[in-house]
Amino acid sequence: MIVKNKVVVISGGASGLGQATARYFAEKGAKVAILDLNEDAGKATAAAIGDEGCLFCVADVTSEESVQSAIEQVLEKFGVIDININCAGIPAPCKVLDRDGNPTRLKKFSHVTSVNLIGIFNVMSKCAAVMAKNPLEKAEERGVIINVSSGAAYEGQIGQSAYAASKAGIIGINLPAARELGPLGIRVNAIAPGLFRTPMVDALGDKVIESLVDMIESPKRCGDMQEFAHCCEFIVENAYINGETIRLDAATRLRAK
Repeated sequence: MIVKNKVVVISGGASGLGQATARYFAEKGAKVAILDLNEDAGKATAAAIGDEGCLFCVADVTSEESVQSAIEQVLEKFGVIDININCAGIPAPCKVLDRDGNPTRLKKFSHVTSVNLIGIFNVMSKCAAVMAKNPLEKAEERGVIINVSSGAAYEGQIGQSAYAASKAGIIGINLPAARELGPLGIRVNAIAPGLFRTPMVDALGDKVIESLVDMIESPKRCGDMQEFAHCCEFIVENAYINGETIRLDAATRLRAK
C-alpha cells in the first residue's frame, strides 16, 4: 500500500513518535487524523501540517464513546481510513510492592494497561471496522494497522511491571489479529522501539537517559524519531509484512535497572 493519498489515523499523534510520524506521513502526501487528549498540542500539530490535509480530534483512547466520535469526525472529513498507527501510551512506574513492602494499588497497574493496551485495542478495532469496507487495493489490501510496543515487552526493568505487561500484550495481539483480519485484507504489525528522545524519555532525566544509552549497542545514541516514522512507512508499503513485531532498538537489551 502506497502512503501517498491515504488517510492515516494516529493515536497519540500530538507529541513524540506519533507527532513525528504524523508530520512524516503528511510530507509523503498522506492525509492525517491525530487522536490525542492534549488539545493545545494537537491543534498546533494540525495547524503546522495544514488544515486541508490534517484533522485533530480530542480523544480518550480508554473511552469507546470518545474514540467512536473521533472516527466519525475522520470519516466526515476524509471519508475513509486506510492506515492506523497507535502511539498513545503512558510510562507510569509501577512495582509489585511499594517501598514499604505493601502491594501496589491495583488502580495504578490498571491505569497503565487501560491506556497502553486496552486503549490500543479500542482504536484499532474501530479503525478495522471501517477498513473492512474499503475496496481492495491490488486485489489484496484494504488497510494496515501498526501498534507501538516497546523493548520493555522483552526485557522489562524493575519498576516497569505495568508498562512491560501492557507492551507485551500489544505483541500478543499481533498474530491473532493478523489471522482474523487478514482475510479481510487488513494487515496488523507492531514496532517495539528502543530509546528514542521523546518527551516521555526526556521526563526520565539526564542521569537515567545516560544509563539507558549505555545499554545501546550500535549506533550508540538515541533513535531519531524520523527513523521510527520511516519504519512505519516501510511496513505500510511492504505488503508481505504481517503479524510481525520489528525491534527498532539498535540491538539494545535492557538490564534490570
